[in-house]
Amino acid sequence: MAIVDSGKMPDEKSCGVVLFRDEEDGRKYLLLHYPGGHVDFPKGHVEPGEENDEYLTAHRELTEETGIKNVEFVKGFRHLIHYTYNKKGRQSFKQVVFFVGKTNEKDVIISFEHRGHWWLDYEQALNKLTFENAKNLLKEAEEFVSKKGL
Repeated sequence: MAIVDSGKMPDEKSCGVVLFRDEEDGRKYLLLHYPGGHVDFPKGHVEPGEENDEYLTAHRELTEETGIKNVEFVKGFRHLIHYTYNKKGRQSFKQVVFFVGKTNEKDVIISFEHRGHWWLDYEQALNKLTFENAKNLLKEAEEFVSKKGL
């Protein structure tokens, strides 16, 4: 996967959530184990009718992939990731919009699209994430949430 310049229009767009919850021993982030072996945040494609509401896509994908419905998006955080990957023998340029969300739900009902999940503290999550762009996203989200005092 290659990170690319964001000046190009994407071939596809997804939205996702850096989801956290508070526990007695600190903030925990939700990570998903994808079938390809990588570890990342919940995310998925924008569907018809969602083109003008990125939050709707992020919330729907979170619910589909984890069963978590109760999420409060923390306003003021919108992070873009761009990359290319091979899709059916050709290069595809993808844009993913991430938001930060907070939940009080702990139980995860993992979808057929994933192999597993973890609730991890910041350092553990940083070490578990596969891609550098996801690690940078987590760093920005942690700083943002800490500054908000959440």
